[in-house]
Amino acid sequence: MADTDNQDRDRTESPSQRRLDEARRKGQVPRSRDLGAATVVLVGGVAIYLLAPWLFTRLVGLMHDGLRLSPLDLSNGSNLLPHLQHALAQALLGAAPLLALLLAAAVLAPLMIGGWAFSSETLAPDFSRLDPIAGLGRVFSVRGLIELGKALARFLVVALVTVAVLSKQFRSFAGLGTEPFPLGIVHAFRLIGLALIALGGALAVIALIDVPLALWQYQRSLRMTRQELRDEHKETEGSPEIKARVRRVQQQQARKRMMQQVPKADVVITNPTHYAVALRYDEQRMHAPIVVAKGVELIALTIREVALEHKVPMIEAPPLARALHASCELGAEIPAQLYAAVAKVLIYVYQLRAARRGAAPTPALSQIELPPQGDAE
Repeated sequence: MADTDNQDRDRTESPSQRRLDEARRKGQVPRSRDLGAATVVLVGGVAIYLLAPWLFTRLVGLMHDGLRLSPLDLSNGSNLLPHLQHALAQALLGAAPLLALLLAAAVLAPLMIGGWAFSSETLAPDFSRLDPIAGLGRVFSVRGLIELGKALARFLVVALVTVAVLSKQFRSFAGLGTEPFPLGIVHAFRLIGLALIALGGALAVIALIDVPLALWQYQRSLRMTRQELRDEHKETEGSPEIKARVRRVQQQQARKRMMQQVPKADVVITNPTHYAVALRYDEQRMHAPIVVAKGVELIALTIREVALEHKVPMIEAPPLARALHASCELGAEIPAQLYAAVAKVLIYVYQLRAARRGAAPTPALSQIELPPQGDAE
């Protein structure tokens, strides 16, 4: 018991949405018995009051059918069975509207606060409930005392309402025997309906108290400790260590794929040491050069090493390298404001290739100028 109290004191956090969803899957939803009882009694009272003429007509029909049996039918058991089946069908037909309304009230009332929830787990036997010690603990718990108080209040309210209704309608009940038969039966049904409506109204008052209490008890039973919230967050989102490791692996794979594109580049523009941006341009397929690799510090050094290994031309243009690195994403075309500067670099690279083949003199790279604000730090 002490361990249970300590656990309850530690459960200071509201239940998470995952905890609420798991409880619903197990069939644990807030319920108020008083709400269901009040709804059924009110609906039954209103239905009996409104259906009094219909019920009288069906009862009279049943009585007439029963009194019309001949002595031959009564003496022959085989003839009684069809009459019994007919009487049963007529009784069900007469009570069908009332039964349908009561069934609808009994089904829909619990849905007002907990919604529909069906779980096969609730059908499985729970042998822990047979433990007498645990049963005594539930009886003498706070919830058990609350249920005892509710039961006593329910009994007191029903008793008071019954006394009040009988006191007020005593003359009406006593005068039923002096009324004509049809009017007396209808009046009796309506008096019963009024009594049930009064009783249902009293139960509704109890339900107005019981519903918030049921919701509070439900939330309280699902409260969590801080450690449970942290563990659930780790299970849902993943631990920070695992997420960091996944990010590192993803970055390594992305860097590896990027380095595989460097040998296909037409030129690598450097800072010369801090920045490196590899460009590729195919005038048949591309509208503008695209960035196939970029990086700073160690990544820039790796790009330069791969470019040197595969004899990709490297051009030192610090302002252009910084501008390309700041304004371009991998696989994206260079911005329009850098077209002219990159075009000078590519023209120089193409002339340099021609010079290496001996088809042109060694070119000189002209000064590369950027538009205003083109040098992004």
